[in-house]
Amino acid sequence: MYFAALLARTEDGWEASDTELDDVETLSDLTELAREASDDDTVIVFIEQEDAWFGIVRIEGEEDPRVYVSDGAAAARSSYGEMLTREILGDELGDLDDELESLDLDGTEDGEPLDDDTDDDGRDTPSEAVPAAPVGDRLILADLGMSAAELLALDSDALAEIAEALGAGEVLEAVR
Repeated sequence: MYFAALLARTEDGWEASDTELDDVETLSDLTELAREASDDDTVIVFIEQEDAWFGIVRIEGEEDPRVYVSDGAAAARSSYGEMLTREILGDELGDLDDELESLDLDGTEDGEPLDDDTDDDGRDTPSEAVPAAPVGDRLILADLGMSAAELLALDSDALAEIAEALGAGEVLEAVR
């Protein structure tokens, strides 16, 4: 289960809205959705999948979005998380989609157990292709009141702590 919200910084402070991700298939779709919420102001998109991982996308005007994910490996196992980690890691993921499609539901290829963390071509298996650690722009919120060290130290209820640091805690809680 996902929770997604948009925080838009306006002249009057932060405004929050929950958002449906049903029509979002790419980061471009998510960026367009955020830009529709606010013209030139800063928009922060929060995506969280049950306490497994969270992601932050920051959009400012026509600039490229900045992205941070709390746990790349956990996020890569979900559709929205994979979209974010692919944006961050780009070509480092290689043919992750093809590799994932070749795996059976039990995590083995063609029903055979995987002996190690590489496939026959010597490439890392999907579980090793994305680090089980934070990935992306760790300074994404630094100018808004949350340092990289504070962001990296977040554990549970991270989105609430981030919103508090930004001065938008009550606004986010209203849509949660």
